[in-house]
Amino acid sequence: MRSKYARRVKDFNGMNQIAIDLKPQRCVSDVYINMKMDMTNVIDYLDKKKKEGEHITLFHAIVTAVGMVFYNRPYLNRFVQDRHIFEHKYVDISFVAKVAFNDTAEEMMIIIRVDEDDNLETISKKIYDKVHGVRDKDKKVEKKGANGIIDVLAGLPNPIRIPIVGLLKWMDRKGCLPDSICQDNLYYSSIILSNLGTLGSNAIFHNITDFGNSSGLATIGEVRDEEVLIDGKKEIRKRCEFGINLDERIADGYYFVRSVQLLQYIFDHPELLEQPANTKIEVEKK
Repeated sequence: MRSKYARRVKDFNGMNQIAIDLKPQRCVSDVYINMKMDMTNVIDYLDKKKKEGEHITLFHAIVTAVGMVFYNRPYLNRFVQDRHIFEHKYVDISFVAKVAFNDTAEEMMIIIRVDEDDNLETISKKIYDKVHGVRDKDKKVEKKGANGIIDVLAGLPNPIRIPIVGLLKWMDRKGCLPDSICQDNLYYSSIILSNLGTLGSNAIFHNITDFGNSSGLATIGEVRDEEVLIDGKKEIRKRCEFGINLDERIADGYYFVRSVQLLQYIFDHPELLEQPANTKIEVEKK
């Protein structure tokens, strides 16, 4: 299964291999990046789009921007499994959507594939179609892939469920899980996003897991007006906190920081979101 969705990487820095040997588990190899992003320009851009009759949300813009970052910074799309480095063949961004907005509502895992020619408009439609599909009150939501298998496993008694889960973990490590378990499985994606801003929360740091092949997880906080100093003058800007966890074995800190700076650059120049996701973006080094 792994060869279908990823390719083995052999030309990497020796420090990466030593880091894998010293820290073979992803869950103890994550680094944390806390960043407040200036969202003023992209929010103004979306407000203009709304007045033109287009309903595109900030989350749609964030998913598109993250996809563009992954195409420009391909090391982010790598993962470590069984002490080897692999690279995803696709850019897949995952998140969880609740069927309804209440405490007891079920959660569904959703994966959005960002193709090379996708842009904000097409990504927005992909997200809307998938989320609307799980929240359609006129029909019963059909659980497929991992969403359906989880319910079956959860209903088994401990003596049966625990060894089955252990077997699945071993198959995952060897890259031979069946497609049915990987389908709509957020742990099988380039990065997992969690939009906490809709709950009025700040960003948090959420651990990444050894299961699957996601090397990153980012939470998004609430957008708030904050007073900042720009060129010696006080201004009110719309800022959003990001809490980002990344597997340090796939790249170094310099690469991660430059990637986050690229994300901010896209938010500062939201017209880039209209370009294909694989558009090469050059940012002047500071």
